[in-house]
Amino acid sequence: MHIGEGLVPYEEAWEEQQRLHALRLADEIPDTVLLLEHPPVFTAGKRTKPEDLPLDDTPVVTVNRGGEGTWHGPGQLVGYPIVKLPEPMDVVAYVRRLEEALIRACGDFSVGTSRVEGRSGVWVLGADLPDAVPDPAKQIDIGKLTLRLGLPLGIDPRLAGPEYAPSNAGQRGDDRKLAAIGVRVARGVTMHGFALNCNPDMTWFDRIIPCGIRDAGVGSLSTELGRDVPVAEVVPLVERRLAEVLAELPEPAAGR
Repeated sequence: MHIGEGLVPYEEAWEEQQRLHALRLADEIPDTVLLLEHPPVFTAGKRTKPEDLPLDDTPVVTVNRGGEGTWHGPGQLVGYPIVKLPEPMDVVAYVRRLEEALIRACGDFSVGTSRVEGRSGVWVLGADLPDAVPDPAKQIDIGKLTLRLGLPLGIDPRLAGPEYAPSNAGQRGDDRKLAAIGVRVARGVTMHGFALNCNPDMTWFDRIIPCGIRDAGVGSLSTELGRDVPVAEVVPLVERRLAEVLAELPEPAAGR
């Protein structure tokens, strides 16, 4: 694991990712994870819509990851795993491993989180609403779903089932997204990654439509626990949980 010190400008971290990506591709370094914080910046993935961008003149950096627009800044732990995936390459399984690491790390703080059917990331589910009747118009047809990873992966039944909470069709209050995930895989090696809200200024999210999602909210470990949870407190737990789940990946073939 490589952990940045202080706030790392987004462009500087992007250059470091590219450098490490080339080294990992050549098998000159092992799998590596950058863990850091950025100064305030909005980034736009491949699926970002113009109407989801900041509602003011805040600069936006366009990036080549999957997903939509999001904010990075102080109080948010950002992770960029540079990992060589084994063959046959399974991007969905990799994303689920990132989610699992963050779910476990949130659990270390006694914050219960979940996946949500049809949506990447890590979520705190809204409270069940008594006598609520789900709205069929808001339910996700899993058979028509395309993963938002920048790659048209088509139907994937693994986005449903026991590991995923049902999509919120009005049967519970607003879900809150604690961690966003957006990845890119180039020549079998991953880039970009995740952002976990620890104790950021949450008003930054009021300026955009985070990840293009209009029917849910955004949360942090601090808002969920009602106390300040700084990034420094979270880093060692995320580092340990990432090491656990990434160690479960099969070894890739050498020289690929």
